[in-house]
Amino acid sequence: MPGIAVVGTQWGDEGKGKISNLLSNKADLVVRYQGGNNAGHSIQFDGKRFALHLLPSAIFNPDVKNVLANGVVVDPMGLMTEIKSIREQGITEFQLFISDRAHIVMPYHVILDGMQEEFRQARIIGTTKRGIGPAYTDKAERIGIRTIDLFDDALLKSLIHDNVYIKNKMLDIYEAEGVNVVDAYESALVKVKGKDAEAYDKLKSVLVNNRISEDRIFELAIEYRDFLKPYVTDTSVMIFDALQNNENVLFEGAQGVLLCLDHGTYPFVTSSSPTSSSAPLNAGIPASSIEKTVGIVKAYSTRVGAGAFPTKFDDEISTQIREVGREFGTTTGRPRLVGWFDAVLVRHAARTSGLTDLSIMLLDVLSNIETIKICNSYTVNGKEVFNVPAGETDFNSATPNYIELPGWTEDITGIEKFDDLPENAKAYVRKIEELTKVKASIVSVGPDRAQTIILNEIW
Repeated sequence: MPGIAVVGTQWGDEGKGKISNLLSNKADLVVRYQGGNNAGHSIQFDGKRFALHLLPSAIFNPDVKNVLANGVVVDPMGLMTEIKSIREQGITEFQLFISDRAHIVMPYHVILDGMQEEFRQARIIGTTKRGIGPAYTDKAERIGIRTIDLFDDALLKSLIHDNVYIKNKMLDIYEAEGVNVVDAYESALVKVKGKDAEAYDKLKSVLVNNRISEDRIFELAIEYRDFLKPYVTDTSVMIFDALQNNENVLFEGAQGVLLCLDHGTYPFVTSSSPTSSSAPLNAGIPASSIEKTVGIVKAYSTRVGAGAFPTKFDDEISTQIREVGREFGTTTGRPRLVGWFDAVLVRHAARTSGLTDLSIMLLDVLSNIETIKICNSYTVNGKEVFNVPAGETDFNSATPNYIELPGWTEDITGIEKFDDLPENAKAYVRKIEELTKVKASIVSVGPDRAQTIILNEIW
């Protein structure tokens, strides 16, 4: 059958990992089609909690083929750390395939990411400093290093020579503006240092006398090649053949539609497109391959990083939501800003990604809130608007217009059927359907995979 895409409909962190993992039980392939290890998916089942960044959400199922497609930028060092982590937790058998056309995140990308964030100051984007943006920049500039390039010594040396020369010139520019390369790189590697001391030492070693070492980069590239070799293949052919053979293929996006480079809240976006519309291009298959798109949406809104957030609020209720919902970044650990559900944003995601179904996450977090709000429009420059403004200034000034609904006090974490939910909880779900014009097919009432209510089967 044609594929099914899973996308975040807000600014990421919606709970895509749980639903991708749930749907992967009936999948033959699960395909990550964009982003890198700036993504963070939390998955909980059998009393265990796993944090994934690059690995697709079916990595725990040895019968499913997990694919990092050509649209993903692959950080081999981060992938090494992640595989080591899941093996230490007992996951020793898995199938992983990496596109030979996927671009590689090199240590100099991480260095530049840290320096660029320091340089931006008041215009800081709020990146994860994992080198994702600079890697996509090199891809667009046609100077990037692809997975397949690691296996051609002469080409690899030439690419590294040219890139290191250019990157060191860029360091000169940033340092002339007062940015310290060592401090910026250290800030970018802080999470690596806490998780994998060996990886941290290797990455730190590429700076010699405050400049990127061409020899050390080449040595690491050879190490990357040896590590990646068992996994590299032409995944475009692999995915296409699976679809032709009527296998179930799940396409897993990272981040959320509002972080899309084209259709997100620019410039505070990621460097790729998380929309399902980008999945065929980023996986090397026909556009007609996506049959359904499941939009993952929190029952409220959150955001990490800079940029407009019209429904954001900060009081005792937002603190309650943050603590009950464990709203801290999987990749960064940063506390997330909290806001009410924004139907304007989700309608935008529905239009740009062709949503056929919604999966409403973390409904249980809203228990014990007397009145729950939903934003259905904004006031911008004195006018009511029902779509996301393109202009940064207009979006920053947007005032939300709310619909208020009564809350519920019941604990819903053990409920298995939609009809057994409190009447006010059911009414809230139905109001979301009405305002977004997308049917709710899944409702999550707890973090575990088993705490999921299915209204309409996806496969």
